[in-house]
Amino acid sequence: MMAAHPSSRDNRLALAAAIPFLLSLALLGFAISRQTFLAFAIGWPLVQIFGYGGSLSLAKGIIDHPLVKTQIVLHWMMLALVIAVLVGAA
Repeated sequence: MMAAHPSSRDNRLALAAAIPFLLSLALLGFAISRQTFLAFAIGWPLVQIFGYGGSLSLAKGIIDHPLVKTQIVLHWMMLALVIAVLVGAA
């Protein structure tokens, strides 16, 4: 169970998890408007939702758990790959 008042470390981890998710939603909007990159743009937010949900349930809601931290790092790596693909395509 999470404490009533999350620590500053928990807040930083939550922010680190939220940034790639929000950017994936922005990518989804961009992909829909351009009608390109749709399969990835639709799948990535879904992968994040199920990944974070599954890892948080296995970690019993503790955001500082290694499973959750691995999900965060995984999605930051995916964000770096998306940026590399978009820069390479330009």
